[in-house]
Amino acid sequence: MSITAEKILAASPATTRGQPTQLSCDPKGERIAYASGKSIFLRSIDNPSVCKQYTGHTAATTVARFSPSGFWVASGDVSGQVRVWDAVEAVNTKGEYSIISGRVNDIAWDGDSQRVIAVGDGRERFGHCFTADSGNSVGEVSGHSKVVNAVAIRQQRPLRAATVSDDSTMCFLHGAPFKFANKAAGLHKGFVMGAAFSPDGSTLVTVGADRRIQLYDGKTGEPTKQIGEGVHKGSIFAVGWARDSKKFVTASADQTVRTWDAETDQCLDTWQVGEEGAVSVADQQVGVVWPYGRDDGLIISLSLDGNLNYWKPGSSKPVKVVQGHNKAITALGSGSGKAGNALITGSFDGRVCNWDLTTGTGTAIDGQTHSNQVTQFSSEGGRTYSVAWDDTLRTVDESAGTFAGSSVKLPSQPKGVATSGGYVIVALNESVAVYSRDQLVNELRLDFTPAAIAAHSSFVAVGGPNDNSVHVYKLESGGKLSSSPIAKLTSSTAKVAALAFSPDGKLLAAGNSSGKIVVYGVGSWDVVTDRWSAHTARVLSIAWNPAGTHAASGALDTNVHVWSLTKPGSRVKGPNAHKDGVYGVAWVEDGQRIASTGGDAAIKIWEVKGLQ
Repeated sequence: MSITAEKILAASPATTRGQPTQLSCDPKGERIAYASGKSIFLRSIDNPSVCKQYTGHTAATTVARFSPSGFWVASGDVSGQVRVWDAVEAVNTKGEYSIISGRVNDIAWDGDSQRVIAVGDGRERFGHCFTADSGNSVGEVSGHSKVVNAVAIRQQRPLRAATVSDDSTMCFLHGAPFKFANKAAGLHKGFVMGAAFSPDGSTLVTVGADRRIQLYDGKTGEPTKQIGEGVHKGSIFAVGWARDSKKFVTASADQTVRTWDAETDQCLDTWQVGEEGAVSVADQQVGVVWPYGRDDGLIISLSLDGNLNYWKPGSSKPVKVVQGHNKAITALGSGSGKAGNALITGSFDGRVCNWDLTTGTGTAIDGQTHSNQVTQFSSEGGRTYSVAWDDTLRTVDESAGTFAGSSVKLPSQPKGVATSGGYVIVALNESVAVYSRDQLVNELRLDFTPAAIAAHSSFVAVGGPNDNSVHVYKLESGGKLSSSPIAKLTSSTAKVAALAFSPDGKLLAAGNSSGKIVVYGVGSWDVVTDRWSAHTARVLSIAWNPAGTHAASGALDTNVHVWSLTKPGSRVKGPNAHKDGVYGVAWVEDGQRIASTGGDAAIKIWEVKGLQ
């Protein structure tokens, strides 16, 4: 057997309300770089399902920038670390430098792809200038009294740099080595969020929370003019230039993206995200990039909810919206059909997405979604049922891609959900509840808190008792559960955390909190194998292949394992599948591949060969 990572369906960019999120494109205009979780994603613009993931950071990442040569990426995180690494494979790290003592907010490269300036929030300093290959100092960032939000470097000689800050000023640096030259104060009346030099180096533009767009001379840093006064109705978070140095684009909290002519001061295009006149916080535009190297005029903006919007002049609506998760994916389901090409995912913030694996695209489910962490999915008869920490049970119509009907309010926090024979069985804090057509038909009180639940035919298995056992109950006609367990499975050496029946209902796999999986025969309840024990931390998810001969598992140890029933000792491992743990696994494409999700908010597709 072998398992190889085939593709990564990337997480969405991580966003913070009231803060700009930096986006970067390579010089050819083919790929976009952004930060999400503890990873950096390099993603194809035209085919978003093609992606590289860099996992070298140990803290939450904040910014990534392609070098002008396109061969390197510099990325920063909340601990003040900046790492320089190759943009081709996203594996080889060229350098790791500790720059400041707090969050890195922005990074800029000089035109030679040699010098880097990183800025952010620190104690001794708010930024630093250094060489990309050795980390040697090539100047200092000074003149600010508060956190620096953005930095830009002029790509021509003489080298110039501009930094903007929460102290409402823009500091102009001469280089190299970079040192403070002059300061523009009194123009912006609030936090200054973004700065950008035009590609020809003639003009500098800054934008801020006071909705002001200010232009400066690119060589001297002297203010020249303000444009677009009163046009944007919210804070302007980001700005980016077109390749011709005549136009630039701004993104604002008023849900609009606007292009401007720097010579005539006119607003050329205005694109509204969301409904006209409706206020939607999720549609605030917090990042924007105008990729060089493209002839189609494409502009990419970022919504606060993580959606990447593709705009083209002449079109009033986005030509494409790339959706996904930017918080940990805590639940994964594969729909009620056979293991096919569709997945459904739920994340820590309650967002639920449908994924088409043939195109690699995700779509957020329409309707009233969950408002807190999604716990589990279970599918039957064209419907997927989800439970979450907002104490609700919701139903997704798989064909329509929408939430169907109203949500069911649960009496306590759900621990899991299973379906069998038209009934939806929910594990609650101290009970197991059975629902049919959104109505409670039976509730069985327990003397323990369930940690996992699975159902098949007339059997309902519940894990979680302190004696490390699995209780099996009988699901009788009318949705009634037997008052006491018909079997207690006691072979686990730790508390059971994941349960899964095989598709034919003949086997039950139970994974525990120490990383071991025990397989029982249904009916006899004898142990079939207890040799699946390679995980080193809690098993979070188990999935059987359609034939019921192999199982995949994901655990907190960040690994994915594929197990064989006929050869229990032989297993294959997908190491370091997801930073911060693998929360879900599922078989797709008729058992040829495995999908896994985890704490990095991405989905990985693994090709499995030679099952034995």
